[in-house]
Amino acid sequence: MEKILMTRRGFDALDEELRQLKSVERPAVIRAIAEAREHGDLSENAEYHAAREKQSFIEGRIKEVEGLLGRAEVIDTSKLSGSIKFGATVKIVDEDTDEERTYQIVGESEADIENNLLNIKSPLARALIGKEPGDSVEVRTPGGERSYEVISVDFR
Repeated sequence: MEKILMTRRGFDALDEELRQLKSVERPAVIRAIAEAREHGDLSENAEYHAAREKQSFIEGRIKEVEGLLGRAEVIDTSKLSGSIKFGATVKIVDEDTDEERTYQIVGESEADIENNLLNIKSPLARALIGKEPGDSVEVRTPGGERSYEVISVDFR
């Protein structure tokens, strides 16, 4: 099976989600199903069907998270240095607009662009891999070609 690269923070977040699903969400939905059953006829019981659907989602997510954690390869970013690679926190500037952005390059399962966590498989991350401060990269985006200059690389 293919290993899934993850930062320690990403691994810990998934581990916490799994704990929450198993110890809080699963017991709550089991109680909701039991309560809905007490209301009688299940064929027309919307509460029962909603609880069963939620249970199905929770069980599916538990399996998914367990699979991710089982295949995780946690990378200690504090031991890395040099050019941009997985785990790097990169400050870049758009060469056209002078807009600065900072991203950490992370695995697919922990990527969240709203929190500046950039998927390693994204076009921008792929273009940045191997670059160093002062280097320029060209990235094809849905909005057209973009040019960025690498300002800094940090491994925290």
